[in-house]
Amino acid sequence: MKNKMILWVAGVVSVVVVLMALIVYLEPLGEGITRAQACKALALALTSQEDCEKKAGERETSHFSQKEKDNWFVKYMDLLYDEGYLDESLTPATLASAQDKLTYKEAAHIAEQVSKRLKTHVTLTKKNRENAYPEDKWWELYDQILKETDKEGAVEEIDAVLYGTPSNIPDAASWTAYTTKGNYGFRGLALDSYIDCEIRFLARDGEMIAMRELVSREVVYENVWLAEADNRTFQAYLGTLYREFPVNGRLGEETDLSHNLADLHLTDGVLKKVTIKKEKISGKVLSVTDQTIEIEGYGELPLSENFHVYKVYGDFKVLKPSDILVGYDLQEFVAADGMLCAALLEHEFDAKTIRVLLMNTGFQSLFHETADLLLNCGAAVEYETAGGEIKQERLEAGTELTITPEDERLSHGRMVLIPDEAEGITLRSVERSQGQPVYTGSLEIKAEEGGLVLVNELYLEDYLTKVVPSEMPPSYEMEALKAQAVCARTYAYRQIMGNTYSQYGAHVDDSTNFQVYNNTQTNERTDRAVKETYGKMLFYNEKPAEAFYYSTSCGRSADGSVWGSDGAALPYLRAMEIKSNGKELDEDDNDSFDSYIRKKDAAAYDSSFPMFRWETEIPASALSGKIAGIGEVTDLQITGRGAGGIATGMKVSGTEGSTVIKGQSAIRSTLGCKEAVITRQDKTTMDGSASLPSAFISVEKRTSEDGSISFHIYGGGFGHGVGMSQNGAQGMAKEGKDYKGILDFFYKGTELVEIAKE
Repeated sequence: MKNKMILWVAGVVSVVVVLMALIVYLEPLGEGITRAQACKALALALTSQEDCEKKAGERETSHFSQKEKDNWFVKYMDLLYDEGYLDESLTPATLASAQDKLTYKEAAHIAEQVSKRLKTHVTLTKKNRENAYPEDKWWELYDQILKETDKEGAVEEIDAVLYGTPSNIPDAASWTAYTTKGNYGFRGLALDSYIDCEIRFLARDGEMIAMRELVSREVVYENVWLAEADNRTFQAYLGTLYREFPVNGRLGEETDLSHNLADLHLTDGVLKKVTIKKEKISGKVLSVTDQTIEIEGYGELPLSENFHVYKVYGDFKVLKPSDILVGYDLQEFVAADGMLCAALLEHEFDAKTIRVLLMNTGFQSLFHETADLLLNCGAAVEYETAGGEIKQERLEAGTELTITPEDERLSHGRMVLIPDEAEGITLRSVERSQGQPVYTGSLEIKAEEGGLVLVNELYLEDYLTKVVPSEMPPSYEMEALKAQAVCARTYAYRQIMGNTYSQYGAHVDDSTNFQVYNNTQTNERTDRAVKETYGKMLFYNEKPAEAFYYSTSCGRSADGSVWGSDGAALPYLRAMEIKSNGKELDEDDNDSFDSYIRKKDAAAYDSSFPMFRWETEIPASALSGKIAGIGEVTDLQITGRGAGGIATGMKVSGTEGSTVIKGQSAIRSTLGCKEAVITRQDKTTMDGSASLPSAFISVEKRTSEDGSISFHIYGGGFGHGVGMSQNGAQGMAKEGKDYKGILDFFYKGTELVEIAKE
């Protein structure tokens, strides 16, 4: 009996083995996948699209012929050849090969290069080596490859509705798929049959890798803008481009199909229903977050999942929620079901007001534990109640208020204090250089997770009267002060547009992160400089210029490339000599910079100021603790200079290795030393700080008798060195230059424009 059982089991096993062999032998070939498509997918599993393009640009020769090397798939396949995932003996580098099907033997080779164990997934046999590897099997293998190569999940699986390709949108970019989750390249894929369908696909860095599946042929385009309509068609912006749909009386009147927000319902690509959304609200925007927008009179309102921002005046544009400016009423909001569906920007902002986030004493935090206030005049106070009502109260001059996060008036939103007069509120819980600061305009207080947030809203021109004396001594020449006022106004205008603190309802803070505001008392002379340049700003190509400024030059300036961008993008920010008839500079002028920065008598508009030249000594031991991985610091070398001579690269050598510090800001931070003493050119001294005064430096290594190492820094100037030297402007004004001439010197090619009218 036992022997029969053994024979029976052995027979079953034999049958299974035979069946498996037959399955492998008789396995259908399947449609397969082209080598080009498979290689694109594999390359993007290994690295980014940007890296593929970068390596293609750096590669001296391609594996493909000169005639074929410009094909879209070459950058992916070249990368795989270089890294051993493709073998030219198995996969020839030709156009015909790329367009043909991937084989079992190639799939096995790829799998083995990724991981030895993955080769078993391919089921390679002598019979199927040259057969096309089935497409479904490739994507099963690809999932396993991703587990090995894409630990961070850079390759994403995305569900989105495909609304356009070059086949149905005439202005579409070539090989670009337009979806409700963004635009994607799709070379190697066929997508036209999926237009107006919800699809699931793999993508990385804006490039589609593969179609996963068709999710649905019934789709709803939510919150689309209907632009124009006639008796035949209407235009609908489904994203950054518009589609045309036929006008049908059953779907809505022609007047409703123009300049309205709507949901479009489609089945199998056919428009079945149009839902027009007409409920609109408006009001000053107080804050913007990813989930909510706070509107004066309405409180915080949630955003729908497909919330959009449309610029509907001038040239139509699709913007982002972060483009909604706080402190302004520039748009209508379309609402439905208690949520905001879209914002319709209807006119340009006029830069009349600015909202300043007030930091605590010492500018250490955005949040305040308490707000201790004194009213210098009568004021109204407004706050929201539990029922959504705005309650108003009157407070008399001399009223003292101590607000904490637990104050009941902050339970349902922000409290707003609106003084009857200028200089109406003293903030006694904060200290500035002038003492306790006094504020013009309204003060808004809101409880956030970190504490109280204080926002001062005031007219831009009033703001400038408290910025200019905080940034430039009021005793300076009037024309220098006017130049400073124009720069400050231009800078503020750009920062309002930048909307940095929109989640807190502010544009800027009052620290050196932006422009120092209300740190010192206002002054009659700086007030005059602001008034006499009212509304004037610097523009370049019809846009506000980057009006950067800094304290003192070393006799030379840098260009816009010091922050890592292309200097040519901001041609008015020039590297040049800061003197009469000074020439423009480039990297070719840097050979003599070491000797130049050590000169005491270089000619410049600001050469008489103490920080024009300075020196300091930094012990190597002070640097060793700041730079990880190189042991004890033994040497410093400037390895790169930008136009004008500013240090942009510094090699730091140590007992255990070396590293290169890149960028003027990083170099200044690395060499910053609070224990160091800085000696100015007039022999006065100042304490060191966390950052070196400038990166216009020369380094000299010194070794003492006891073997200790230090670095003597010869430096010049104070600040980043881009744009206007404030002390250079003062020197020019003393020589009789007016503010227009000063601005033209430092921002060559810009135009002085008055944009604000009374």
